[in-house]
Order: sequence, then C-alpha cells, then structure tokens
Amino acid sequence: MRREITTFYNELSEELAHILQFWTDKMADNVRGGFFGEMSPQNIVKEDANRGAILNGRILWSFSAAYNYTHDNKYLAMAKHAFDYFAKYFIDKKNGGVFWEIGCDGQPTNTRKQAYAHGFAIYGLSEYYKASGDTKSLHLAKDIFNILEEHFYDKRFGGYIEALSVDWQPLADMRLSDKDQNTPKSMNTHLHILEPYTNLFRCWKDDALKDRITELLFIFKDKILDHERMHFRLFFDNDWTILSEEDSYGHDIEGAWLMCEAAEVIEDKALIPIFNDIAIKIADITIAEGSDKDGSIYCERYADHLDSDKHWWPQAEALIGFTNAWQISHKQRYLDQAERVWDFIDGHIIDKKNGEWNWRIDIHGVVNGTEAKAGFWKCPYHNSRAMIEVMSRINCGK
Repeated sequence: MRREITTFYNELSEELAHILQFWTDKMADNVRGGFFGEMSPQNIVKEDANRGAILNGRILWSFSAAYNYTHDNKYLAMAKHAFDYFAKYFIDKKNGGVFWEIGCDGQPTNTRKQAYAHGFAIYGLSEYYKASGDTKSLHLAKDIFNILEEHFYDKRFGGYIEALSVDWQPLADMRLSDKDQNTPKSMNTHLHILEPYTNLFRCWKDDALKDRITELLFIFKDKILDHERMHFRLFFDNDWTILSEEDSYGHDIEGAWLMCEAAEVIEDKALIPIFNDIAIKIADITIAEGSDKDGSIYCERYADHLDSDKHWWPQAEALIGFTNAWQISHKQRYLDQAERVWDFIDGHIIDKKNGEWNWRIDIHGVVNGTEAKAGFWKCPYHNSRAMIEVMSRINCGK
C-alpha cells in the first residue's frame, strides 16, 4: 500500500537504529575486542565461535556507513571498535592480505586468501576512512587493492581468480562456500570487487583504480550478463566459458544498482546510460520472474526447479534495486514495488521479538529455525545498507 515518502523514510530510519543497536548490544565483544562470531537460531551468543573476515569487514562497513549518513558518534565509536580489531588480527603481517578466519583468541584458523574477503576488507576500510579520516585505514585499503592486482588479477583473460593459499600459491579448491561451484571465477566475487573499488575511488582518485573499475564494468556487460534473458551468469572458467545454468534473483537486482553506482562514481558519461538501461531491464525481469505475489523475492531458479524460499538479503537488495529503478525512470511503479518488498520485510523478515532479521522464510511464511541469527555470512551489511541507500535516495526527491 502506497505511503507518504516521509512515512517510508521514518520507518527505514527506525529499523536502521534497531539493526545497529542489536549488533552493539548483543554481538560486540567488549573483552577480547571485535565481535562475537555467531549467534544461534535460538538467539544464544556463541562467544567462542571462530570469526570470519567477511563478517568483520562488513560490520566495519556498516557502522562506518551509518556514521557517514547520520553523523551519530555512537556509530563512529563502534566503527573504531571494528577497525582496531580488524587491523590487528585479520591482516597477514607476514605475507600481506587478509586471513579468511581466526579464532576467538585472534589466532588464524584458516589462512586461505579469498579474493572476495579482500574486497570486503577494502569496502570496510575505505568507508571507515571516510568516517574517521584515519590514514592507516586508507593505507591498508590501498595495500589490499595492490595485492588483488598483483596476485588475483588474470593478466591473460581479465578479471580475478577466486582464491590462493596463504603465500599466494594455487589452490585445488577455490570455492567461496560449500554451496558454490569450484570454478576459477564467479559473478559474486567480481561484484564484490567492483563494489569496494568504487567505494575506494570515492576517497582515492587513482587512475589505475579507475581503469580497473571501467574494465570490471565491461566484464559485467560483455562476459557476465546474459543480454537475452537479463540474468547474470554465475560461474566461469578462466577464459570466461560459462559453467552454470542457475539464476540468482538477489545477485541480479544487487548487481543492477551496483553497476549504476560504479559508472556514476567514475563519472563515465558514456557508460552511465548503458548501465541505467540494464538496471531497468533487470528490475523488470526480477519483478516478472523473481517476485512472489506479495512482492517478496525468491532465492534462485535452477534448470529443474525454483528455490522459492525468501532469504533476508535478496529482499534488502531488491529494496535498493527497485528504488534505483525509480530514480532512473521516474516511474512510480518501481517505488511501489520497493514498498511492497519493505512491507514483506517488515511483516515477515524482521524478528520483532529478538531483533535483527530472520535468515529466511519458506513459501508458506514459515521461518527457517536452523540457521544462525548472526554469523559468518549473516551480518548487518545487507539490511543496514538497504536502509541507508533507500533513505538517501527518497530523501533526494529524485
């Protein structure tokens, strides 16, 4: 149901405060530093759980971005808490780069070097620099950019390989997670290199960085996007041979707005209209194929079946993606679709009793009770970003 823009804004603002208060009150480790590695589905903190670079890089980004939007000093204090821990424990002082996982005592437990994790390190560190002005954070972000370019960049075919060993040797198993295919390249990793490179360029106007952002945009346009179906292909061989069939509705709509953002940040007047057009087409396909009748977003479609569960993060990304489509086109139906997604989030995804968002619900509206409330992949990044991005966009009145 259509609401006043001010009402929509206020609802998002209130939820942003709820999300970040949860992570401040429940997940911050005020003894050992950083943040606890996991909270069970029953909302029990597992204080001795291992801690992942993805979780901590995303937390750093979330509190930094919240401060940059609200200028509330409590968020800057939490961002510093996150930065101090990340810089002390996740940076490999011997070989460079970022450890994948550490124990609650700060000792590395999985030293593999995943390109995806390095992307989120840059994302968090660059956002913290914007918040704090701490040059150490910017220097670390630049160092990790150089590491990605030196060790992960494919000089023959372009793009970035998935993973290497602690000392930059090849790995037989490069998977990001157990659910992913073991392939040298993926859409997901390239998206989360484009995203931090764009953010880093906001505070470091480096020509080589701009060139890589431009190259990544062309990789998405020419290699990753299926222009006939308007879905991103997900897994590739080194030479960009396609190795997958499934569609990911969350990655489609997330990638749509992040490509627009990248083109705008580097101020490429030729690319901006191209990616705006792509974003509108992806939004239309997501509505037509990936949305349930209540506006919620399905997870994925495989060759032989639809995964009709509604995970928290595609809802968050659809909220931004449809608002972005509204900004580009000025067509009210996209903002209406964003509001429908928000109504679903508010009614089904947000845990009003215990805080934060449920991982997923099924097609019948039943909450999955087996997955962590917070953990390696479950953090305040997607949902806090959705609140900030949509508030920023509707407040501009575009």
